[in-house]
Amino acid sequence: MTFEYDVVVVGGCGHVGLPLGLAFADRDLSVALFDTDASTVADVAAGMMPFEEPGATEILRRVRGSRLIATTDRSVVARAEHVVIVVGTPLGEHLDPDWTAVSSTVIELADQLHNGQLLILRSTVYPGTTALVERKVSELGLQLGIAFCPERIAEGHAIEEIFDLPQIVAAREEGTFQRAQDLFHVLTSKTVRLSPEEAELAKLFTNTWRYIKFATANQLFMMANDFGLNYERIRAGLSLDYPRAADLPGAGFAAGPCLLKDTMQLAAFNNNNFLVGQAAIMVNEGLPLYVVSKLEQHFPIRDMTVGLLGMAFKAESEDMRSSLSYKLKRLLGFKAHVVLCHDPYVRGDPELVELDVLLAESQLLIVGAPHHMYRDLRPTVPLIDIWGFHEQGRAP
Repeated sequence: MTFEYDVVVVGGCGHVGLPLGLAFADRDLSVALFDTDASTVADVAAGMMPFEEPGATEILRRVRGSRLIATTDRSVVARAEHVVIVVGTPLGEHLDPDWTAVSSTVIELADQLHNGQLLILRSTVYPGTTALVERKVSELGLQLGIAFCPERIAEGHAIEEIFDLPQIVAAREEGTFQRAQDLFHVLTSKTVRLSPEEAELAKLFTNTWRYIKFATANQLFMMANDFGLNYERIRAGLSLDYPRAADLPGAGFAAGPCLLKDTMQLAAFNNNNFLVGQAAIMVNEGLPLYVVSKLEQHFPIRDMTVGLLGMAFKAESEDMRSSLSYKLKRLLGFKAHVVLCHDPYVRGDPELVELDVLLAESQLLIVGAPHHMYRDLRPTVPLIDIWGFHEQGRAP
């Protein structure tokens, strides 16, 4: 059968799907990005990235209209040889894993799927989701190759990492594995073969391990700070030319759409028996409360205007999903007189103010996200920086 597109990415204009589609198109494959967000699709079709990602704009302008299209027309799914599912997998309303997100997407697109296509699950999923999709596809009477190939990129490094990092490829059937591996060999020569269940856990283990490391750093930061000591000076000293401590992170708000969620998914998978992961949640989610508690000890914050610098969940990103800066804002909204917020990247938050307004009116500043533009600020009021990136910053 002749296909119009080599690849269609379902959820193709998001933080995971768009870099992947751009990478395939940049390697001369024909790519369709299918997304239900009409505004974002229009931006991509016009050659505008809907979010910050170094190197992506150049590729988009080079490939759009020739090797890549963005569309809300679901019929493109039927016209592609490889169908890559990249949809969000948030926790449910009761903070439990929603294992139906991916399978529901497959069922919704069933009228566009047909025998002989290769279906690749790219989303981070609850263990057993690949098997669930296999059952649903079988019940639909479709004969599809089904592979699980989890994304492994970090926002802000997506383009380079897609080409540099090994790709995990998991499939039960040898022929399906070979097809999936051949597709990802377009991007990199390095692939890792696992079973679908191994690959599902590998992805969750990866994010959970990062989350636990950040929690360790944050706990050590609080310990040092409570004794009036500088965590960053200690970290710099113990890690200098000492490889066994080189991976000790700095302190900071560990958040975003994946790390907490995937730690909770892993706990649920193990019958809520994950003491280390659950302790990490308490530490990381408790850091904003720790900051506010310390501020109350040192400043009359109920009478002060407090300025938050950076509302995204990480530096040089516009992504505010699950950002602990917003949790800090809510806490300060209850404790402080006025809270002002600024972020050079975040879009769609009407409560953000201009930086010059925030600096002029704030009596106390807190670095929420360590965007590079804040490094050169020389404020005349106290600056609280738990990240340790600003020379004038100090822990609360």
